[in-house]
Amino acid sequence: MNNLISIVEIPVIDFARAVRFYQNITGITIEETEMDGVKLGVLPNDEETVNVVLAKGDDYQPTTGGALLYLNAGRDLQPMLNKVEQSGGQVIVPKTMISPEMGFFALFTDTEGNKLGLHSTH
Repeated sequence: MNNLISIVEIPVIDFARAVRFYQNITGITIEETEMDGVKLGVLPNDEETVNVVLAKGDDYQPTTGGALLYLNAGRDLQPMLNKVEQSGGQVIVPKTMISPEMGFFALFTDTEGNKLGLHSTH
């Protein structure tokens, strides 16, 4: 077992808007599918990573409380963070150093009302 975490679902209200937001800030293509009446936007991954999906269904409610998911923003999170507000989100905490060894983080809310973080080494 490489990761204790297997799947992360990010709840969304407006599926198309959420897909656009995450595609805009990350520069990735999100695969859209449906399972048991739940619309899913699957972020690309490989066998060694955690599965992350956008999920729209009756039981999914965006939140700023609870567990906090940090997206890996690569070497420098600032380019991704710069796209948050341009794409309809809001920056809560700007790029901030954790420590020289652990890198940097930032916090934002997405278009759906979820609070998430970004992490990078520089």
